[in-house]
Amino acid sequence: MNAASTTTESPTTVDFWFDPVCPWTWLTSRWMLEVAKSRPVEVSWHVMSLSILNENLLDELPERIRVLMGEAWAPVRVLVAASLSHGPAVLEPLYTALGERYHLEQQPKNRATLEAALREVGLPVDLADAADTDRYDSELRASHRRGISLVGEDVGSPVIAVPGPGAQSEPVAFFGPVVNPTPKGEEAARLWDGVLAVASAPGFYEIKRTRISGPDFG
Repeated sequence: MNAASTTTESPTTVDFWFDPVCPWTWLTSRWMLEVAKSRPVEVSWHVMSLSILNENLLDELPERIRVLMGEAWAPVRVLVAASLSHGPAVLEPLYTALGERYHLEQQPKNRATLEAALREVGLPVDLADAADTDRYDSELRASHRRGISLVGEDVGSPVIAVPGPGAQSEPVAFFGPVVNPTPKGEEAARLWDGVLAVASAPGFYEIKRTRISGPDFG
């Protein structure tokens, strides 16, 4: 199946790797949910970690980013623990509950916020214990590695992958897109079609322009 097709009756699986503390990833994830309303896609959610991506670069980062990288371990550990204990279907609702608190309500990235999100989606609050342990780090690193291996180390969150054009072909994968604010309705669907068309072009690597404003969650 061609990755850029939007007319097939069988839904295309879209693998979406996310770090819940990233505001730009949040905007892209809401766009992906909009796309799923009007294009035949099924989103499979996976955890990646900006803390892992940057763990050997901390001395080069601004202080506020170093602080964020320290805070970012807890939610991804809890997400992985929840997925292992209750199945991967819990990732999207738990991510949504966390993202609304982190990005829309600007709640602190602490245990109370984790527990509130777990409670909202009907998961045991003691899953928040995973925040302070490396018990699930091997699974976290494996999930992160699966996503980042598709696009390389010089990107960030999110990573999106769809099946390539042939049964034996490599997935079409890319970082982003960075969108601000989240496109809605047919605008979201047209952007999806365009992103797939560009990403599917052999040898295509990058298209970018400077961001001129912070994330718009409105």
